[in-house]
Amino acid sequence: MWFANFFIAGSITMVLPFISLYIEEFGNFTDSYVQTWSGWIFGITFVTAFIFSPIWGRIGDKYGRKKILIISAAGLGLSVLLMGFASSVWELFLLRLFMGIFTGFIPMSQAMISTQTPRRIAGQVLGTLQTGSITGALMGPLLGGVLADAFGYASTFKWISITIFLSGIIVLFGVREILIQFSDDNQEQVSYSTKEVLMHIIRNPVLLVVMLISTLVQIAHFSIQPILSLYVAEIHGPASIAFYSGMAFSAAGLGNLLMAKRWGRLGDRIGYTKIMIFLLFMAGIVYLPGAFVTNIWQLVVLRFLLGISIGGLVPVRVAYIRQEAPLSMQGEVLGYNTSLRFLGNIIGPALGGMLAGFFGFSAVFFVTSGLLLIGGVIMLGAWYKHEYEGKRTHSLSSS
Repeated sequence: MWFANFFIAGSITMVLPFISLYIEEFGNFTDSYVQTWSGWIFGITFVTAFIFSPIWGRIGDKYGRKKILIISAAGLGLSVLLMGFASSVWELFLLRLFMGIFTGFIPMSQAMISTQTPRRIAGQVLGTLQTGSITGALMGPLLGGVLADAFGYASTFKWISITIFLSGIIVLFGVREILIQFSDDNQEQVSYSTKEVLMHIIRNPVLLVVMLISTLVQIAHFSIQPILSLYVAEIHGPASIAFYSGMAFSAAGLGNLLMAKRWGRLGDRIGYTKIMIFLLFMAGIVYLPGAFVTNIWQLVVLRFLLGISIGGLVPVRVAYIRQEAPLSMQGEVLGYNTSLRFLGNIIGPALGGMLAGFFGFSAVFFVTSGLLLIGGVIMLGAWYKHEYEGKRTHSLSSS
């Protein structure tokens, strides 16, 4: 599964540094037009992903997740292949929309591993799994930039599709899923209705906040993604733009890679909510100076620090959900969490594109930093109320 995540993440992130540059090849457009459409084309994938993630999660709970992973890889590979033949902004837009139906490969793999991992080491195992997707995300932008400079953007899409199909083959022949069977005397239900799943989330305030924070984090994280190459061009110039954009993307991946497993292990020991609070504040602080950089290396260092702080949020959030959700509803709960992440992925690129188009690149960093800090405050409040006020109320009632 590690290798499958590596290939999927690497393949998807290969195209990120040059989506906006690919759009420029379709016509003689203004900078504002390219920035705005970069946001919409980047984000539209997550509209359909937002809709389909809980559906795939529920199907996975019932029939197993390996089949869903294979279908996802096939759909992703086909959509990326066809992007290499796109000739207009609208064709690329529609293909990215279609791609969203199958975009949940990595979250589904996390759900699969989560349900088959003991709770006491869930953070560490999920952190290890994430290093596969992080390593792919780290190498993908750099390799994508090199391929795009050497062979052109359209050919790069076609080569990328091959690695996605390879991921499906790895899952088909290299991954074994153990389907959980519940005995008659097991206290946990074999299945839950959608209403019961939603009520479980609503009745657990910290779980609900953790899932809503997923949206906020993704808005902040993806606000700069579709226009990062344009920002690199502004501060560095047009020379080898795809390569340096890939470097800026990969710097965050490197920081993520170095710390994801460590954050997960630390979360297993001292609590997942504490780690989430710390990481949200750290990410908000390191994001702000990006508005003031004057050369590419300053941006690379800040992206590296952002990767360190963001690196633990995904495995720690999934581990917390693994801890709080009954086993037979975890796929659907994680599906809703994935939908909320994708909702942030929809809003983030569009917000970033519009902010950059109307107010300049610096505005994106100011707003993003603020959102991350707000997320930290919300998480801190929810955790404090649950850990201290809730225990105090319970203690007074007992007295």
